[in-house]
Amino acid sequence: MRYNWKLPIIVICVVLISILGMTFIVQGPKNTAISYEEQIQEAKSGIGNQEKRRADLIPNLVETVKAYDQHEYQTLMDVVNARGTSGQTAQEITTQIAAIAEAYPELKSSDNYKELMNELSVTENLIANYRGDYNRVVKEYKQSVRKFPNSFLLGLTGYEVQNYEYLSYEGNEAAPAVGNLFGNR
Repeated sequence: MRYNWKLPIIVICVVLISILGMTFIVQGPKNTAISYEEQIQEAKSGIGNQEKRRADLIPNLVETVKAYDQHEYQTLMDVVNARGTSGQTAQEITTQIAAIAEAYPELKSSDNYKELMNELSVTENLIANYRGDYNRVVKEYKQSVRKFPNSFLLGLTGYEVQNYEYLSYEGNEAAPAVGNLFGNR
């Protein structure tokens, strides 16, 4: 009787393919969970970047607007003082006003305030979007690790499920206060 050498090779190939297939099936949920962990870390980092941007940008914008507002206030006070100077001729007053207007060509504080308000709105919306993305990824992670058979397979691989918390939408003490832009002069 002739020995059939093909049968043992086929059996070995089937066993190896089965083992590899089971390995991929068992490891799949773990790889997915790890991918979600990375997405959560990226979303958390995005929030931190936007909060840093806010902390750096907003106080500087506020100070710029305040300085420009003070500049316009002084310009207007110079114009008022020039008009109220007694003993000067109309020609002298007009010359002084023209000199002040030439030194300070346009008054645009209202545009600066509008730009500041726009930047505040854009910045807070960006932070809210990044927080929403973070919460979305946390939700997807939690759903993934709790579903069957994922929870069972993750247990088999020894994967330790992380306890990520959702971010609340309550006020943030780290937000810079704009305060009283008009202040006392």
